[in-house]
Amino acid sequence: MRERTKLVTLGRDPERYQGLVSTPICRTSTVIFPTLAAQRNARAHDDLTYGTHGTQTKFAFEEAIAELENGYRSIAVSSGLAAITLPLAGLLSAGDHVLVTDSAYFPTRRFCDAELSRYGVETTYYDPAIGAGIEELVRDNTRLILLEAPGSLTFEMQDIPAMADVARRRGVITLMDNTWATPLYFKPLDHGVDISIHAVTKYIGGHSDILMGVITTTKELHDRIRERISHFGDTVSPEDLFLAMRGMRSMAARLDRQQQSALEVAGWLAGQPAVDRVLYPPLPSDPGHALWKRDMSGGSSLFGVVLGEGSQTAVEAMVDNLELFGIGASWGGFESLVTAPDPGRFRTATPWHGPGPLLRLHVGLEDSADLIDDLAAGLERYSRTD
Repeated sequence: MRERTKLVTLGRDPERYQGLVSTPICRTSTVIFPTLAAQRNARAHDDLTYGTHGTQTKFAFEEAIAELENGYRSIAVSSGLAAITLPLAGLLSAGDHVLVTDSAYFPTRRFCDAELSRYGVETTYYDPAIGAGIEELVRDNTRLILLEAPGSLTFEMQDIPAMADVARRRGVITLMDNTWATPLYFKPLDHGVDISIHAVTKYIGGHSDILMGVITTTKELHDRIRERISHFGDTVSPEDLFLAMRGMRSMAARLDRQQQSALEVAGWLAGQPAVDRVLYPPLPSDPGHALWKRDMSGGSSLFGVVLGEGSQTAVEAMVDNLELFGIGASWGGFESLVTAPDPGRFRTATPWHGPGPLLRLHVGLEDSADLIDDLAAGLERYSRTD
């Protein structure tokens, strides 16, 4: 089946549930067994054994994502951040070394610096454009490389196949945050990555009403990661799993519309005199466009805009008065959003240069012409404010 058909059909079994078109919400903590032998022989995470190990709702969602990702199996967890931190905590030990892209999601950096360091794990941040040159940073004790493409806030692409090839040759595990591309537009495991993670909160859920993450692995790593995650007691409510499955059904239609709108908005912004540059790999002008075109089949609707020189007062005049772009930290839902982060605060391996402030825009399902009108008024405010 093609991808859009899979989104509609995976994780459904109407015959099992008296014809119900969607897998129902199955809530329980306790599972009753007919005999001690039945309880003893039940397999956690495969059979119904206890609520934290999963119910039919969880199993259906995990099976659907694993097939979409061309992975061995998937594991649903309580948030996108948990989908990153739990594998890191589970796979790394005292004395290990991990390589993390300098453009990583800031809470990932915070976890490495504040938590992994407490347990004797050293983190080195690397230039996201390093490609196969990552081999020069691999040490004898390097256990894992964390990838993210495009990068959080600054949207650098990475040469994922080249870096995964180095990792395989050196016996290093690779983990990639694939939330931006979604399983529709990029499949990390097909390109040599060992672990793919998504914040289901974003495009898979699609409606800004759940918090969830999902981890998809190779066969070699699955049991190891699943066991370690179970030690942390992380779990997901069946209601959120049901909503994630519901969001998944419409993901292709939403992304088709949002990608088109993002291209229209980003292309318009790139031509405005108050804009220095637009950070969006699907644009031919973006430095990462060639890698994006080679490896990905589409783009989502999150991108950055570097403004020309201006003051904080000017940024606030622009952003605070936007009508359709809400000021919010998340993305991937139906609504357009804007934030004004400072990437330079977080970079250590590569400096961040911009003549003016950076805005991160998420384009939702509104009409792109209305979004452009809103931004045009905002840029006018920016330009006339000292």
